[in-house]
Amino acid sequence: MDYTAAVITVSDKGFAGERKDTSGPCIARMLSGAGYKVVYTGLVPDDRAMIEAELVKCADEVKADLVLTTGGTGFSTRDVTPEATLAVADRLAPGIPEAMRYASMQITPRGMLSRSVAGLRGTTLIINLPGSEKGAHENLDAVLDTLEHALNMVHGGGHENSCKSCADN
Repeated sequence: MDYTAAVITVSDKGFAGERKDTSGPCIARMLSGAGYKVVYTGLVPDDRAMIEAELVKCADEVKADLVLTTGGTGFSTRDVTPEATLAVADRLAPGIPEAMRYASMQITPRGMLSRSVAGLRGTTLIINLPGSEKGAHENLDAVLDTLEHALNMVHGGGHENSCKSCADN
C-alpha cells in the first residue's frame, strides 16, 4: 500500500496546551501499523473556519489520500467538525460513519450520539472520529480494513478482485 494519511486533532484544550493529545498519536500509530504513510499531523481548536482550512490544506496542498479528524463530533455547541467536513466535501460517504456508529453501539449505547461524517474532497477521503483515544481507536478499528479498498476505488481501481469467490468463476 502506498497511501498517505493526515491526522487532525480538534480540541480547544489541546490547542491551548491544557490537555495532552493522545487520540491523534493513537490514530497515527494505527495508520502506520496498517501501512499508511502519515505525512501530516495537526492540532486546531474547535473553530469551524480553522477546521475547514486544515481539511482543505490536507486535501489540496498536502494531497493526503486519507484525512482523519479526531474530536468535535459530539453535542456540545463547540463541536463543529462534522459541519466543517460537510462544508469542504464534494461527496459524502455515509456508510463509513454508519459502520462506526454500529460498532460503537456494540460497546455502549452512547455510540448513537456521535455526529461523525465522512466524505470526499477530490481524491481525499475525510473521516471524523471521536475525540477520546478509546473512541477514536474503536471507531477507526471498525473501518480500517475497508479503507484501502475505498481508496483504490477513489483512485480509479474499481471493483476488480474485490470478491475472491466471484473472481474464481
